[in-house]
Parts: sequence; C-alpha cells; structure tokens
Amino acid sequence: VEAREIVADFHAMIRTKRAELLSSWIERASSSLIASLANGVRRDEAAVHAAIISTWSNGQTEGQITRLKLVKRQMYGRGKIDLLQARLIGAQL
Repeated sequence: VEAREIVADFHAMIRTKRAELLSSWIERASSSLIASLANGVRRDEAAVHAAIISTWSNGQTEGQITRLKLVKRQMYGRGKIDLLQARLIGAQL
C-alpha cells in the first residue's frame, strides 16, 4: 500500500509540475519497495527535473512511431519500402 501511495505521489508531482518535491520523493521512495525506481530517478535526477518543469513533450512523436511500427508488423514479409510508404500515406488521409 505504501509503494502504491509513493507511485501515486510521483504521478501527481509530474501532473502538477511540482519539481520542488522531487528530492523528498526520492528519499521517501528509497526506503520502500520501489527503491530501484528511486535509484533510477536519482541517477538521472537532472533529466527528470527538466521533464517535470518543461512544457515540451514527445508524445506526438511517440504516437507516430507506434503507428509506424503497427503498420510494419501488419505487413511483415509482404512488401518493401514502397508498399510501406503507400500504407502510411493512405493512413494519414
């Protein structure tokens, strides 16, 4: 239950963009079941802090990559780059 609360606090901290809570969250999480997550966040604390306060997101890019991979999986073994381009251009229309 404690680990779930700590994860929920991390989620809330990211959603509300309250990076000032990051250090205290890491300390709290380090002594719980999610210590490995806390260690990973600590190793890359500057990047996590920047991600929390930044207004930039790579969500659009990730969505396009996911769509591309889905189309490639659906076509596996059936065509080359020309067919893939036709599928992607057709999917955008």
